[in-house]
This record gives sequence, C-alpha cells and structure tokens, in this order.
Amino acid sequence: MPLWLLLTLLITGSAQAEIVVRDDAGQTLRLATQARRIVSLAPHVTENLYAAGAGGLIVGVSEYSDYPEQARKLPRVGNYASLDLEAIVAQKPDLVIAWESGNPASHLAKLKALGLPLFVSEPKNLDDIASSIERFGELAGTVAVAREAARVFRARQADLLSRYGGKSPVRTFYQIWNQPLATINGEQLISKVMRLCGAENIFAGLSQLAPVVTLEAVLAANPEAIVASGMDDARPEWLDMWVRWKDLRANARGNLFFVPPDIINRHTPRVLDGAQLLCRHMETARGRRAKSEFSEVRTW
Repeated sequence: MPLWLLLTLLITGSAQAEIVVRDDAGQTLRLATQARRIVSLAPHVTENLYAAGAGGLIVGVSEYSDYPEQARKLPRVGNYASLDLEAIVAQKPDLVIAWESGNPASHLAKLKALGLPLFVSEPKNLDDIASSIERFGELAGTVAVAREAARVFRARQADLLSRYGGKSPVRTFYQIWNQPLATINGEQLISKVMRLCGAENIFAGLSQLAPVVTLEAVLAANPEAIVASGMDDARPEWLDMWVRWKDLRANARGNLFFVPPDIINRHTPRVLDGAQLLCRHMETARGRRAKSEFSEVRTW
C-alpha cells in the first residue's frame, strides 16, 4: 500500500473516532472514542442512558436513580445537593453526565478541574428528551438504539398532540404539594405536558417554576379540574381536601385526579406515560362538563 494512502486512512480513521457533542450548557465535549465508563448525576440522566442503550456502561449514579430496575443496583455517588467527588473519581469514568440545575455548581467545577470529561444535561422541553437520548447514544457508541428510541418518543408525542391538543381547554390546577400549597408555572415540564393534553394551567403566568399559592387564589380561579402528583405512586390523601368546597367546579364535577410523579416529573420517555394518563383525565373532565351543562339546561 502506498505510504500516502496509509497516512490518509490513518488520519481519516482518527477523525472518525473522535466524538464531538454539544451539551445543554452550550459547551462542546470531545471524546477520543466512545465512553465506556459513565457516571450519571441525575435520575433523568440515568433513565435516558438506558433508553439510549447505554445502561450497561453506567458505573455510578445519583440517589433516586431507580428506573429501570437495574439502576437500583448501581453504586451511589451522591445526590442532587451533594456529590461524593471521591466516589466519582474512584469509578474511573471516561464520561460524567451532570444536571446543571440539580447539581452544585461548585462540585461540577471541581470535576472539571480534575480533568473528567463532563457533559451538562438541562432538558427543558419535551423535544429535549429525544435530543438528549440521541446525544447520549453518540457519546456511548449506541447510536442505532438511541435514534430508534428518539424516533418512537417523537412519534408518540406527535400522536398525543394530534389526538388531544386541539380539544377544548380544561382549566386545571396542578397541585404538587399541600403544605405549603404548591403548583407549577408555564415553563415547568408538567405544564408543557398539560398543553399537550389541552389542559390550561391556571397559574401558568407566575414567574417561579414551582410557586406557592394561596387557597383563596385557587378558589377564586375555580378550576374545572385539579390534578395532584405527590411523592410516590399512592394517591395523596390531601387531594381530598377539596371536597370541603362544594361549589368548587372541580369538586362538584368529581374532577380530582392523580398522576404518579415519576411518570410526569422527569425529562424521560416515561413522561409520555404520564401525559397519556393526564390526557385521559382531561377527556373525563370534558365528558362530565357536557353532562353538567346538559343537566343545567334540563333544569332550566
């Protein structure tokens, strides 16, 4: 083989081996080759790595990385408030994926200073979920699996939007906690799922992502539906607090609904499971609206 051809092949092969991916902080990450030891510093990152076909490459995760089941068995290297830097380094990762708004900035700076390749994840929209999975696939060398997972997610999202997005709006109060009484604004992920289902967030205009509101504000808004998430898969008892207000439209029509938090709070493919359930709740509310209006007309 001519020397010039050999050199060309070597140079081309080297260029193809390098992986270049832009993260959600706008930084360009370069890896000489695909990652083989990955540390995940957020539950949504862990879940999306599995979706991208890279679950077998994870060597450390943050607390609450509990899906899929295999993730529960992985070594813990900290939580959203505090990272165990020694534990992370001990895993000898060739890639660390962090959560910009969920991990301490000072800890991420130290990881960078240690020379660890750092990808910052900060998905904000439903579309960002598919994009994250695709980029994780590039970093881990599981492109085919990641692209298929992203395609399925986008197709399912489009289907839900086409089926429910054009339906008549249901004015909805989404309650994430009871004491204090907390909700979400229009920029939070749940609110974007609500729009997918034709649910109108009555507190979308507030500035904080998870604002505290007053009981009086909810009663004054008189939502047609109230949806709660809570802490786990059990319907929170405090959702029934609303039955005390007989004239509250959501209570009068029986529209007190529950969606498990893990399938609507995380930027992962499972958020569309939560969306599907929420959309069904909104359809129930629309059906009860029609019956209520029909009853009012007959009474008149």
